[in-house]
Amino acid sequence: MPFTSLGLAPALVQAAAALGFQTPTPIQSQAIPAVLAGRDLLATAQTGSGKTAAYALPLLHRLAHADARAPRRVQALVVVPTRELAAQAGEVVRALAQPLPRPPKVVVAFGGVSINPQMMALRGGADVVVATPGRLLDLVAHNALRLSSVNLLVLDEADRLLDLGFADELQRVLELLPAQRQNLFFSATFPAPVQTLANGLLHEPECIDVPHERNDGAVIEQRAFLVDSTRRTQLLRQLIQSQGWKRVLVFVSTQYAAERVAAKLHHGDLYATSFHGGLSQGARQQALAEFKEKRWDVVVTTDLAARGIDIEGLPVVVNYDLPRSTVDYVHRIGRTGRAGASGLAVSFVTPAAEAHWRLIEKRQGLSLPLEVQPGLEPTEEPPPAAPGGGGIKGKRPSKKDKLRAAAAKTVTPPAQS
Repeated sequence: MPFTSLGLAPALVQAAAALGFQTPTPIQSQAIPAVLAGRDLLATAQTGSGKTAAYALPLLHRLAHADARAPRRVQALVVVPTRELAAQAGEVVRALAQPLPRPPKVVVAFGGVSINPQMMALRGGADVVVATPGRLLDLVAHNALRLSSVNLLVLDEADRLLDLGFADELQRVLELLPAQRQNLFFSATFPAPVQTLANGLLHEPECIDVPHERNDGAVIEQRAFLVDSTRRTQLLRQLIQSQGWKRVLVFVSTQYAAERVAAKLHHGDLYATSFHGGLSQGARQQALAEFKEKRWDVVVTTDLAARGIDIEGLPVVVNYDLPRSTVDYVHRIGRTGRAGASGLAVSFVTPAAEAHWRLIEKRQGLSLPLEVQPGLEPTEEPPPAAPGGGGIKGKRPSKKDKLRAAAAKTVTPPAQS
């Protein structure tokens, strides 16, 4: 199915081709007609499947038919959880909009940097705003932005935005929007409690669930190594050198671990740096840009980099620390094997975390042999099993789950399309 069959303006079809989109991905071929038809949407598709273009193209199609003489007012609002995703989504929207006779004005706003340039960018209005929730509310509080004219709301990485960490800010944003609007929720995962919240905000949505491709080696090869916790850095260095890995994204659990592991690798003659939320926005942007330019061999990061960051051709992802949940595992390994390219995801499993890994395997439908690197055979003993099984976040409601359930009872009534 070509893009020409989806009902998009010819200029947008040409823009998609110029960016390398020759044929629609499954999420694009299903989502674009639904959005053009005015439907609310709840769309699930794996990372790297083209979700940004799936909402950007129909969004721009609507704006292309707007009255060119009308003053610029914010008609489309894209809300994202991170600064990096805001910048990336804004870049895609702007690139696709360039061939239009009257390209819409797109303003990207996020925290961690001065608000003044963003306020200046909003002078004279804007057609599309891509923003993180906190900075969006700051701009409204400074009277730099009004949301009363928004008729299309997009939540990109909606599961995280609907989660507890963003729930209060998102609710305040929703209260500023008109009740009559179209809502598009996109994510790679929608855990059941979050999906309940999403359903309360959507009006008769079309639900699209593009199945994840089986990770049988065709797209992402997955491997696991059993290793003592104290020898993971040594194993990582050996694998990078022996396997000839050129660029590696390494996930750890804390900002401190990101700094520590990056420093150890750097002292071992590898070009390694850290990337986490404790860095300034300028430092984060620089590290990410230099990694994309292949100036770093290794970037050690927290789950900050697990969502919405597209690093073209990234060959290897390593779980130095195992993720807390299967959802996080999906997002982490999704940084490689994108857009049909092959990739490798490696997980380090310490004896203490072996039970946790087995639960991740079970919920991912995996059965991977635990490899042992010669010379690094594990000697640590696993701890006694915790009562009730312990391990990965399970199906019994946690404190967070209970708070989500309470929030679900107080969500804004469904918007009417």
